[in-house]
Amino acid sequence: MKTRFALTLFCLLVALILNQSCTKTSPATGNWYRGNTHTHSLWSDGNDFPEIITEWYLDNNYDFMALSDHNILAVGEKWMSLDKVFERQDVEGPTAMEKYRARYAGTDWIETRDNNGVEEVRLKQLSEYRSRFEKPGEFLIIQAEEISAKFEEKPIHINAVNLQEVIPPVKGTSVRDVMSRNLQAISEQEKLTGEPILAHVNHPNFRWALTAEDLAHVIEEEFFEVYNGHPRINHLGDDTRPGDEKIWDIANTIRLAELNGPPLLGVATDDSQTYHGGDTSPGRGWIMVRAKKLEAGSLIEAMRKGDFYASTGIYLDELTWDNASRTLSLEIRPDSDSTFTSELIGTRTNYNAADKNSIGEVLASQEGTSVTFNVPEDMLYARVTITSSRSATNPSYEGQMMQAWTQPVGWK
Repeated sequence: MKTRFALTLFCLLVALILNQSCTKTSPATGNWYRGNTHTHSLWSDGNDFPEIITEWYLDNNYDFMALSDHNILAVGEKWMSLDKVFERQDVEGPTAMEKYRARYAGTDWIETRDNNGVEEVRLKQLSEYRSRFEKPGEFLIIQAEEISAKFEEKPIHINAVNLQEVIPPVKGTSVRDVMSRNLQAISEQEKLTGEPILAHVNHPNFRWALTAEDLAHVIEEEFFEVYNGHPRINHLGDDTRPGDEKIWDIANTIRLAELNGPPLLGVATDDSQTYHGGDTSPGRGWIMVRAKKLEAGSLIEAMRKGDFYASTGIYLDELTWDNASRTLSLEIRPDSDSTFTSELIGTRTNYNAADKNSIGEVLASQEGTSVTFNVPEDMLYARVTITSSRSATNPSYEGQMMQAWTQPVGWK
């Protein structure tokens, strides 16, 4: 059953007046929508056809998804040799092409050709398969691109969701300059087209490309991946470098304490690339967005207000922030005999910059499915990480448990 539930909450007016973050919504904002904004297909480095991938998300109770191939949109004619399709999957059993033919057997949907002795298949454009899966109010496909730039050997990847035209990666003079220039290019298209674009910086620890300081100082950045389902993005960090969640706290501490900027908001994504045997990657991370309707503009508007959370398996039936009482309340959906630990995490205004333990410290912890935290007045911000006693269904790293992350609140 699709995730749907209405809440009758109030906070947006207070947030606008006080310039504070807010996860409370008005009665008009009734529905939670589950979605993934980072997915790859044969159009770039994925190993399956876009229609097959899209149908997987539809069949697995997602409300929206975005195919975000590298530096390309699914527009125009693109043919691929069957040999290259086969080379993408290093597994035994039915190949992607065999599954594709079985799925569309008896139809004329699949197009192949002989190109000088090489058998090729044409990859379908989004405009061709969108109508097969989309249904107003039930399932939405959003056009997207992973803008894949770099500085020297450091990959700098930014997902742009709800693009109208492809944005070529922009070069720069430093990591931060490259980030800034590409985010500006996204902003320019948004202004030109009038269509909102969700931009989130991807996997900061991939090849150790981006530091917390980098993320903090590029103020144009609003969102980043606190969780990415690819197994090689160093989610937990190492002995000398912080993991993604600690990066989030360091960056937000710098932004709020030193730069007078808004905090970063955290998304969870699949970054799915493999769909056959072995490391099949869809379904690892997603966002739950509380929006007025299932449309790209409405979803992005809600996310910019912080009205969403990130998850790898945990669902919330209620999420409210009361600015007057400074209370953050959660109702966690029960999951069989799983237990849940919720930790209130934040940084105090008098933190010690030399002491990393004072940045993103655990302020309080509660067990159970009904949780209410009081956020102290001396906090730069606070957020909640929820961890289940249940292991992740399709883990991307050893020992991974199901988790969820709320957005920062209580900041000025």
